[in-house]
Amino acid sequence: MKSIVFREINSFFGSPIGYLVITVFLIGNGLFLWVFDGEYNILNSGFADLSPFFTLAPWILIFLIPAVTMRSFSDEKKQGTLELLLTKPLSIWQIVTAKFLGSMLLIVMAIIPTFIYIKVISSLGIPEGNIDMGSTMGSYFGLLFLIATYSAIGIFTSTLSENQIVAFIMAVFLCFFFYFGFERVSMIYPNSQGILSSFGMQNHFNSMGRGVIDTRDSIYFVSITVLFLSFTVYNLKSIKS
Repeated sequence: MKSIVFREINSFFGSPIGYLVITVFLIGNGLFLWVFDGEYNILNSGFADLSPFFTLAPWILIFLIPAVTMRSFSDEKKQGTLELLLTKPLSIWQIVTAKFLGSMLLIVMAIIPTFIYIKVISSLGIPEGNIDMGSTMGSYFGLLFLIATYSAIGIFTSTLSENQIVAFIMAVFLCFFFYFGFERVSMIYPNSQGILSSFGMQNHFNSMGRGVIDTRDSIYFVSITVLFLSFTVYNLKSIKS
């Protein structure tokens, strides 16, 4: 299983995709947070907090994570190596988990450099160090759960087609729907707003951003992640049989 994880990571950095994903994420966030004028610019907000970053990051990841995961099984199917992979002395769950961890670790590598934002924001606070670490750490935990869920969705869609672009589009759509779709539908039906929004990732991500890690939010993200990984295993079993 470790060999598949390392193979995934090596394949990312053996091609431009790994470097491109990390670069696009860091530069994209950096430009919106520190350079471009607008609602996401921290310097113009007048508040020493990272809320603009945690508002922007999920939307950037909606596109970046599918770009990473789209090749996970689509490429194996296209090259005809999927059957060979499934004959390895590993269970399908182990193979799927290894692919999942490899993709997720790459995105986590892109997130780690953003910790420097905490130091910068802390030094800009009046007085210095005036930053809500509780909500900041809660938001980072929420972002980690969000990365896991997006990755699971992307891994699943990569089993649906050998065309990577098709897998990418399906993953973007599902990530968008689960993050924002339920929130939008809840606005159409205000009488059921609380129930409908609770099915969306945005509601649970924002809840974590308040600095309190509620078990309901953690269970939600873990459940969605396991659900899509289970769909992936089911698809692969149907291919194997």
